Amino acid sequence: MKGSLFAAAAVLALVSCSVKAPEGTALFDSFTYEGCDDFYAQNPLPGDDYVYNPILAGWYSDPSICSNGQGDYFLVTSTFTYFPGVPIFHSRDLVNWEQIGNVLDRPEQLPHIDGQRISGGIYAPDIQYNPANKTYYMITTDVEGGNFYVKTQDPWGDWSDPIYVPVVKGIDPSFFFDDDGRAYIVSNDDPEGRPEYNGHKSIRCVEFDVANDCTIGERKVIVDKGSRPENKPYWIEGPHLYKIDGTYYLMCAEGGTNFGEWHSEVVFKGESPFGPFVSFKGNPILTQVGLDPARPNRVDCAGHADLVKDADGQWWAVFLADRPYRDNFENLGRETFMLPVSWTEDKYPVILPAGESVPLIVRHPGVKRSENVTFGNFSFRDDFDAPELGDSWLTMRGPAKELYSLTDVPGYLELVCSEEKATGRHTPAFIGRRLHHHKFSAQTRVYFTPTKHSDAAGLMLFKDERHQYFLKVTKDRVAFDKVEFEIVVESGKAPRMEQMQAEQASAKLGRHRFVDLKITSDGETFSFWYAPNGGKWKALVEGVDASFLTSASASGFTGTLIGPYAIR
Repeated sequence: MKGSLFAAAAVLALVSCSVKAPEGTALFDSFTYEGCDDFYAQNPLPGDDYVYNPILAGWYSDPSICSNGQGDYFLVTSTFTYFPGVPIFHSRDLVNWEQIGNVLDRPEQLPHIDGQRISGGIYAPDIQYNPANKTYYMITTDVEGGNFYVKTQDPWGDWSDPIYVPVVKGIDPSFFFDDDGRAYIVSNDDPEGRPEYNGHKSIRCVEFDVANDCTIGERKVIVDKGSRPENKPYWIEGPHLYKIDGTYYLMCAEGGTNFGEWHSEVVFKGESPFGPFVSFKGNPILTQVGLDPARPNRVDCAGHADLVKDADGQWWAVFLADRPYRDNFENLGRETFMLPVSWTEDKYPVILPAGESVPLIVRHPGVKRSENVTFGNFSFRDDFDAPELGDSWLTMRGPAKELYSLTDVPGYLELVCSEEKATGRHTPAFIGRRLHHHKFSAQTRVYFTPTKHSDAAGLMLFKDERHQYFLKVTKDRVAFDKVEFEIVVESGKAPRMEQMQAEQASAKLGRHRFVDLKITSDGETFSFWYAPNGGKWKALVEGVDASFLTSASASGFTGTLIGPYAIR
């Protein structure tokens, strides 16, 4: 056994000595990520049929779910200007989820995202199955390009090119396929006439011709303002239509999704897809507004829900929510939660009774949890030995194929040092994946021989164009950058954003073949580590404020990503 270990070490040393990054590029040997949140460690699941909330941990916002009635469930979430767009997950039991691809995985499906800010692009996808033609539809908003949908009869395969629906204005469109073969699209939009107050919105409905892929007839307002118009409800959005036991239900989000707002889910009953719709007197049917902000295991901003029925007739809701670690600070973005739905005596659905906190442990009776799950303290490793990136990796605004390769040097991710920076609005040499935990450790090994002092490669924590942390290897040093901007106002000139001094810490490297880089989080701060030639870890800088990368500080709709990055 000892001889085998020595042999393996010798092979590793030989490989390390022989590897050298081509000029102007960096080679990343592997990437590992391990979650270590306290709640999961201190609260083991009590049985095989229990799961943690969120069911998709990390930035998976605006969830939509559907069933094909044959035991398959599919779930999609927003991606804004990341590529590929709209991850699609599959499950047979609503517990064990697997990402089977991305709906928008070709540049021609996303022709408008280049040049948009990170929180632009693709909003709130909706997925539905039409049993009449055995086709799946995903409809969504591109902030610059308008509302469009794609379709397929094989959700594991390719989806169509975009089909735009210019009649459907606003955001958050969703399909409804009625049992009489007719179809409809509902969406958020401005009200008819002039808005009466800031946040005054409406929900509109239009019929859809399945055979000809177009809308037909008049697009009508079916709900104005929201569930209690007299209270001037703010920003009704995220509509979904259902027909349950012969009754039409319209379910929507209200109140905005940011901290300090009144995010909630409300429901209406109607006689047809065009209404008239009557608001449930018990609305909202889901919210965390009004609960003690000092409560343990706090969940906030719950809403933007969608419903699905399982094989036993039980209804479930998926919805987004945040898990702040302190005050309103969270680095994980809006995550996907799931809860069972109850029904009132007058047949309205309730996701969570008023005054109750979103539970972080939920039972799914009769379902067995597998070892590979999307919740709890899980880990991830990529040795970059496949010819293509895995489905969970993301680039910005395009596939970045000209900036990376997994085949030029087999077993390594090769990144080109690009002049396009992550502070811009195009496609930099960045390959990222979501943070899933408050406490985590992530590391990589980089082989890099820069030719210029400006060349740099390493690990980046990315929130948006103006909020980034970068642990980098340069020509003779390892350094830590904080990328931020401030607003500069000069008399007689338009305000502008100016980048502030970035480098915060550095250390000389000396002679080295490669450098191991590591970023850790204790839940409220990040620490940045390096180890030349696989030696002992050295702290470059510790205790860096994590709140800089939160939506409370940076605004926006996404969570934080981490991954390899190279610049020139």
